Amino acid sequence: MGLLDGKRALIVGVASDRSIAWGIARAMRREGAQLAFTYQNEKLRTRVEGFAAELDSAITLPCEVTSEEQINSVFEQLKNHWNGLDILVHSIAFAPRGQLEGTYMDAVTREGFMTAHEISSYSFSALGKAARPLMRGRKAAMLTLSYIGAVRAMPNYNVMGVAKASLEANVRYMAASLGPEGIRVNAISAGPIRTLASSGISGMRDFLTLVEQVSPLRRNVTIDEVGNVAAFLCSDYASAVTGEITYVDCGYNAIGLSC
Repeated sequence: MGLLDGKRALIVGVASDRSIAWGIARAMRREGAQLAFTYQNEKLRTRVEGFAAELDSAITLPCEVTSEEQINSVFEQLKNHWNGLDILVHSIAFAPRGQLEGTYMDAVTREGFMTAHEISSYSFSALGKAARPLMRGRKAAMLTLSYIGAVRAMPNYNVMGVAKASLEANVRYMAASLGPEGIRVNAISAGPIRTLASSGISGMRDFLTLVEQVSPLRRNVTIDEVGNVAAFLCSDYASAVTGEITYVDCGYNAIGLSC
């Protein structure tokens, strides 16, 4: 019997088989969840359909999170397949590339700031609001992905760190708002992982090396390890956990100086 037997999960943000969202999807399927996926645009559609098929899912829906119409359409279409939703996984973050190079004050612009916040933080609220009617009273869970740059200034992370700080506050306010309806809201702050998203951040390779050298476990985390924690947080075994930011980073966040 799996942790998520009988649960239905929507995964938003799978773009490659190296992504954290893919690690989460695999773990949730292994633990018995039925899955549905979204794809951002037609360019990614075939790829996401292939990923879905690998995990026994035939539900793939278009969703550009800057469009309220598309967000609402996802959940209207989902009603054609399921009569309820137990898990929403939000794995979306974006800032224009120029925002992720150099110092914060040199890089930040009004447009870049607003784009990063809309896509990386507000989209979680928007998806949660649209998913809410399908999740009420089901011991449901919403999960998003953060990063240590939300609480520490990181080289080149810049406006994305500010957007992730917004996302973490979002988790707490959403948890307080949705808790009376039986919906839990949490985040995982994963350590650095070689993904397509992280490749756009200057100096990420150096940070990966640093974590291997100084984290308590002396290595980097994997997408499967993040997926395992995600499956637990969205299961009934974590029924009293909400509003939390859980670090899955081989202990790096606990270190001030290497011991």
